[in-house]
Amino acid sequence: MADATTTTATTRQEPAGFPPFKMETYPSQLFWLVISFCFLFVVMWRVAGPRINGAITGRRNTINAAIDGAAKARADAEAAQGAYEDALAKARGRANALAEETRAALNAEVAHAKAQADAQAHEAMTAADTRIAATRESAKSAVQAAARDAAIAIVKRLTGDEVTADEAARALGN
Repeated sequence: MADATTTTATTRQEPAGFPPFKMETYPSQLFWLVISFCFLFVVMWRVAGPRINGAITGRRNTINAAIDGAAKARADAEAAQGAYEDALAKARGRANALAEETRAALNAEVAHAKAQADAQAHEAMTAADTRIAATRESAKSAVQAAARDAAIAIVKRLTGDEVTADEAARALGN
């Protein structure tokens, strides 16, 4: 029994509790907190900070380069669009000029064809007028000859005298 009492006296346990909340461990906790903080601060300042700063700077440079490239591409696209619009305007001008030239050439051909047709029509009318005049003269001569012959026949029948063709023509007023 004596052994049992001595073991109980030597195994006496302290009250249980959460170690960070024990007042006896505060100085060691503060010591390790300062050491850990200083270590982490130095690591962040010398190692992680420059790496993070380098990554941020690299990313910023990449973004700025992309923005500059986009601005250059936009300027190039605007210049290309301006050149396209200029070329399109020139092509439209050439097309309009070519259309006007073709229209003028066709109008000249039409005017030439019309002039030729008018000339042919005038020649045909002149030839027709000449034929009509010749036919009229021929008919007039035929009528005069028929009147002369009729006058000779009438005089012979009425009077029984023979009249010459010249006398009959003078009597008719030819």
